[in-house]
Amino acid sequence: MAGLIIILVILAILVMWIVGIYNGLVGMRNQVRNAWAQIDVQLKRRRDLIPNLVEVVKDYMSYEQETLTKVIEARAMAIGAQGVKATGEAENMLTGALKSLFAVMENYPNLKANENVGKLQEELTSTENKIAFARQYYNDSVMRMNNKTEMFPSNIIAGMFQFQREEYYPVPEEDKEPVKVNLR
Repeated sequence: MAGLIIILVILAILVMWIVGIYNGLVGMRNQVRNAWAQIDVQLKRRRDLIPNLVEVVKDYMSYEQETLTKVIEARAMAIGAQGVKATGEAENMLTGALKSLFAVMENYPNLKANENVGKLQEELTSTENKIAFARQYYNDSVMRMNNKTEMFPSNIIAGMFQFQREEYYPVPEEDKEPVKVNLR
C-alpha cells in the first residue's frame, strides 16, 4: 500500500511539473504574440501617417517625384508583407525611403518651415522611437521563448507539444554598421 502511495505521489509531482512547464511555454508564446501585435500597431500608425506627409510635400517637391514614388512603393510593400522576416525587411526598406525623403526635404526651406510638415515629421519620429522600443521588447520575448524551447528539460515538453522557435525581428543593415564620427 505504501509503495502505491509513493508511486501516485511521484506521478502527481511529474504531472504538475509537466503542466507547469507547459503553462510557462503557453505564457511565453502569448507574450511573443502580444509583442508582435504591439509592433504591428506602431507600423500601422506609421503607414497611416505617410500618405499625409506625401500629400503635404508633393506640391513643394515637384522635381523629386522619384523619391516620393519610392516612399509610396515601400509603403505598399510593407502593407503587403506577411511574417516577421518579410515584414521586417519591408519596413526597413520603408525606413530607408523615409530617410531619403527627409534628406531631400532639407533642400526646401519653405517645406521645412511648413507647420503641417513639422508636425508630421514629429509624429513619424515619435512613431519610429515607439517601433524601436516595440521591436526590442519583441526580440527580448522571442529570446526568452527560444531559450525555454531549447533548454533542458523544458525542451522535452516543448517538443511533445510542438512549440517552435520564434523569428527575431531583423535589424536594418545600416543599423549594424558602426557610427562614423568625424571631428574635423
